Amino acid sequence: MEAFYYMVFGVLGMIVAATELSKSNKDRINTSQPFNSFKNNYLVVYSLMMAGDWLQGPYVYYLYTTYGYGKGDIGQLFIAGFGSSMLFGTIVGSLADKQGRKRACVTYCITYILSCFTKHSPHYKVLMLGRILGGIATSLLFSSFESWLVAEHNKRNFDQQWLSLTFSKAIFLGNGLVAIISGLFGNMLVDTLSLGPVAPFDAAACFLAIGMAIIMSSWTENYGDPSESKDLLTQFKGAAVAIASDEKIALLGAIQSLFEGSMYTFVFLWTPALSPNDEEIPHGFIFATFMLASMLGSSFASRLMARSSLKVEGYMQIVFVVSAASLTLPILTSFLVPPPEEKGGGISFAGCLQLLGFCTFEACVGIFWPSIMKMRSQYIPEEARSTIMNFFRIPLNIFVCIVLYNVNAFPITVMFGMCSIFLFVASILQRRLSVIADKTKTEDWSPLRERDEEVTPLTDV
Repeated sequence: MEAFYYMVFGVLGMIVAATELSKSNKDRINTSQPFNSFKNNYLVVYSLMMAGDWLQGPYVYYLYTTYGYGKGDIGQLFIAGFGSSMLFGTIVGSLADKQGRKRACVTYCITYILSCFTKHSPHYKVLMLGRILGGIATSLLFSSFESWLVAEHNKRNFDQQWLSLTFSKAIFLGNGLVAIISGLFGNMLVDTLSLGPVAPFDAAACFLAIGMAIIMSSWTENYGDPSESKDLLTQFKGAAVAIASDEKIALLGAIQSLFEGSMYTFVFLWTPALSPNDEEIPHGFIFATFMLASMLGSSFASRLMARSSLKVEGYMQIVFVVSAASLTLPILTSFLVPPPEEKGGGISFAGCLQLLGFCTFEACVGIFWPSIMKMRSQYIPEEARSTIMNFFRIPLNIFVCIVLYNVNAFPITVMFGMCSIFLFVASILQRRLSVIADKTKTEDWSPLRERDEEVTPLTDV
């Protein structure tokens, strides 16, 4: 069965290479030299930020176990991280809009570096502080960088369609290639060089420091609403009113929460799903395969968004349905494929089928990220962008905390079924968003048509 892993990884690698190399002019967006310099600068910074994040992920749980903590204590540490992101997310988002997105990005680097330093201590309270700092950093990572990019892109009067190119490249590199390299680099530090489980965190701090230096030396500041008359509470209320008064923003927030909630739940579930009888599976290699599938998805997304005839709101309905179907495979295999009688051994036939379904889901994740970024750039008002984006993460973090707290209370098939239902609901909401967006555009064009009808008779006289 070991050959199956290499076969899946090899096939995905060839498809990704073929997809990138076969792009025609129709699949590419013609841009200017100033934009390319701006885009490349952002991609370097974003890749360094994601390297700092990806290097830590595979070793957090393992590090806690080496300090002698059990599953319950580790679960509480993880809940503290998501809870911190939920509690402090909207506050740091509002501060980013008011005090500046560049400052917020620098704050992310400092906060995450401090979080990395806490990993050197085996004391539970210090590790808890590190998780709280990590939760704050995560909120900044998933709001401030995108907010800075969109505002700076518009400030420099670049073509709006070029944003989709930056989004897709950022996901292709940051959530794909960088994730794979980070996993291999971390494995080299811990296993090959025997530097211990803290080494990836030290390396992450170095990458974050390099990225912070680039931000401070080359980025300009931009704001949401720098008005002195607006305090944080006023900004907070303004963001809530914007979500409540605009159905498109509310739908977008619900769609994002449903998909990301399912995605983070999948992160906890794929290991027991592929090894229900303690089968020996190469976790690192499977993780790299998932990231390769995500790269494939982002590559497809760049093609889709390059075509003006295709609407993001349209094809994302299909993506959500496919992702919902892919997570039903663990349910189907539990009924249709008999489990192996012996424990241990290699991956089972059911596991092979599920791995293919999980790769499909990861490809959908790769399409989701640049697509949701593009929709956020279209629908979320600039003056409260970071605040609103962190509003969206509140239900997500609540959901993940509940899942972590009750991860042993429900069968794994129930958990996957719940994720599939969420993703199917997301497709329905995406359909509703598409209808409203089309209706809004029609209403926006109707006054122009009436004006043209009034002008046309004058030209005939």
